[in-house]
Amino acid sequence: MKAIVQDRYGPPETLTLAEVDTPVPAPGEVLVRVEAAALNAYDWHTMRGDPRLARLSMGRSRPRARIRGRDFAGRVEAVGAHVRQVRPGDAVFGDLGEANGAFAEYVCVPETQVAAKPANLTPQQAAALPLAGSTALMGLRDVARVEPGHRVLVNGASGGVGTLAVQLAMAFGATVTGVCSTRNVDLVRSLGADHVVDYTRDDFARDTRRYDVVFDLVGNRSLTALRRVLTPTGTLVLSGGGVYRGGSLVGPVWLIARGRLLAPLVRQRIVTLATAPSRPHLDTLRAHAEAGRLTPVIDRTYPLHEVPQAMRYLEGEHARAKVVITV
Repeated sequence: MKAIVQDRYGPPETLTLAEVDTPVPAPGEVLVRVEAAALNAYDWHTMRGDPRLARLSMGRSRPRARIRGRDFAGRVEAVGAHVRQVRPGDAVFGDLGEANGAFAEYVCVPETQVAAKPANLTPQQAAALPLAGSTALMGLRDVARVEPGHRVLVNGASGGVGTLAVQLAMAFGATVTGVCSTRNVDLVRSLGADHVVDYTRDDFARDTRRYDVVFDLVGNRSLTALRRVLTPTGTLVLSGGGVYRGGSLVGPVWLIARGRLLAPLVRQRIVTLATAPSRPHLDTLRAHAEAGRLTPVIDRTYPLHEVPQAMRYLEGEHARAKVVITV
């Protein structure tokens, strides 16, 4: 099969299209013929080995997983022993997690990391949901426990996670403020945001509004600035992916580390968000999508052999919402 492989850390040019063996599902796994895959900030971090401190877990000189990509949608081709929830022919979507491998014609994935594709979404839209949607869902529902009447600020509202977070916060009954650049104001407003802050003109940290939840998806503001706009007992959720700016030693890890150190000392809740592939989260995302409360926004699509161009577009801060690969 064809796949996008990488044998050393580096720029998009280190990603190449190659012939590799088609995987065979082990017990508890399913083989999926990939129809679409989506890019995430996670992917360029892994490609670059950035921040460098993360290489302690990703691999010293190259990523441990040779094939890039983690989000996908497609059809089940075969199942391993003991698989009970899906059958060959089923349309599914899922997240491979740190195993990676979605930028390929076929993937093997544990049964627990796939779910039935939302019936009203295309494979491209479904592929845009798993990691970004799970991040938004966990940050707002599981961590911040957003309820009707809460005031929520999403910093990075036009990104892959942000566009979904705005919609989910609205679905939970919150009053939502989205922070984005001038070119994305209309997009964020179209998603249902009650207020939109253009960060090129206004600084949300100097506004008089106070929020029950601040969901930071950028990692470009200090803890002081983010806490300033919280209510005294509000919740700050940190999940900044950032963009590539020439490489760094710690990147957003520094903000996250400071948040963890400060959290026990203040009344406000400061939470670092960690996500993992989960069928229950995928099932919830499907339910919201099929009910019309959640629609992925796709900026651009690329064919499999143009993954390097897609990655270059994503990591340069030009992309808004999701960039998707068709296979």
